[in-house]
This record gives sequence, structure tokens and C-alpha cells, in this order.
Amino acid sequence: MSSAIFILTALAGLSCVFTLGYLLARRWDNYGVVDVIWSYAFAALALYYSALAEGWWVRRLVLVLMVGAWSMRLGTHLLLRVSRDHPREDGRYQAMRDAWKGGFGGRMFGFFQLQAVSVVLLGLPFFWIARNPVEEFHLMEWLGMALWTAAIAGEAVADAQLAAFRRERKDRRAVCDIGLWRYSRHPNYFFEWLVWVGFFLFACGSPWGWTGVLSPLVILYLILRVTGIPPTEAQALRSKGEAYAKYQARTNAFFPGPPRASVESISKSPFSADATRKQS
Repeated sequence: MSSAIFILTALAGLSCVFTLGYLLARRWDNYGVVDVIWSYAFAALALYYSALAEGWWVRRLVLVLMVGAWSMRLGTHLLLRVSRDHPREDGRYQAMRDAWKGGFGGRMFGFFQLQAVSVVLLGLPFFWIARNPVEEFHLMEWLGMALWTAAIAGEAVADAQLAAFRRERKDRRAVCDIGLWRYSRHPNYFFEWLVWVGFFLFACGSPWGWTGVLSPLVILYLILRVTGIPPTEAQALRSKGEAYAKYQARTNAFFPGPPRASVESISKSPFSADATRKQS
């Protein structure tokens, strides 16, 4: 099977999956389900490539285990969150409802299909890995596996710390600033990105695997500029107010670092006293 047929059939299958997901989301009236489907889709994609490609079986098995472990952990984490909060929808999708009042259904369907495309593009490293026939691991593959392991552990710790904080602090306006969350406002996103850097390094041991650099670059852009930090922080400011603005002032947004003592940027917050006076 040619590379083009491989990838196009994967895209067609995922398009059908996301279409069914869209219909399910409409029935439940909760479009947060798209995050769950997106997460699980990578395990299905890696399994598809590994089952049909003709690379070294050990490498294909490792690929399925790596992608499957990450995909199932993230997907199950999101599934539990969506189920727990239902029928309350994630604030990002509530904002989309407001922004897309005209033709919301069609635009949201397109958004679901775009997720199918993103899975295939981001999963391109998996394709090259599955086709590699060399019967030994390259140094870059060992480095990728090591970084992936550290990133998975870090993301699991960040999620566990946030869950523990929410159990202990019932106040929804409370801001989690313990453990890893003391050094980054989004340690889960940071380790999520490192997972993709790990996949890229693993792919670099295979012919054409270097093209997988697109994956961590796109993930970084999405996290920093599109679907990650911007809507998450906008929702946090709406729900937590000045407490979150203060947290922003002292804590790095993405890359971990020591907390800042200065809170000068609070004066720029719409929740500060100076801003309030200016608006009055």
C-alpha cells in the first residue's frame, strides 16, 4: 500500500469517527466530547499504522504501547471530567456557542472534521516509525523513549495534584498553586508538549522521521496561542477573578520557573482597584 493510500484511508476512517462524535455531542448537547474523541483517536491511528505497515515488529509494538498509554490516559482523564461535569459544558465550547450563533451547527461540524485532519497530521511520525524495517533501536529512539517516559510521569503528577487540590478545596474560585502548579500555570500542558517532543525524537531514528518536527511545533502553537492557554486562562479569569490575576502575575504561564515576588502586573488586570476606578 502506498504512503498516500495509507494516510488517506486513515483520514477517511477518522472523519467517520468524528462525524459520529459530532452526532453524539449534539444528542448530549455537550461538545466537550470532542476532546475525548481526539485523545483516543491517536491510539487508533497508531494501531492502524502498526497493524498494516511492514516495519520491525518490535518497533511497531513499542509505538503502539507508547501512543496507546498516552492516548488512553489522556482520553480517560478527559472522559471522567466531561462525565463528572455534564450537563455543564467546558467554558471553551460555551464561548464557541456565543461566537458562532449564526450557523453554529455547521461550523461545529467543521470543527469536528478539523480534529480528524489534525490527528492525521500530528500522527505523521507514527507512520514513519511503523514503516522502519531496521531491526535495532537508534540512539534518537532511546532518547525519545526516555523523554516520553519522563513527560508521561510529569503530566500524571500534575493532574493528580490538581485533582487533590479540588477535592480538598471545594471553592471553585480557589486557584491551585501547589506542587508543579507553583512553578507553571499549566504544567499539564508543558508535559503534554514534551510527550510530543518525545514522539518526534523517536521518529528521528526512522527515514523521513525528521518531518515529525511539525508535531511538537504545532502542539506548542496550539497550546500557547489557540486552543490551550488563551481560552483556559480567559475562562479562569471569568470564574476566579482577581485570585487568578494574582496567580498570573507571580507564575510562569508555560515553562516552569521560580515564582515571582513582584505583582506589578496586577495593576493591569481588569479586576484591580486602579482598573476599577478608571472604569467608573
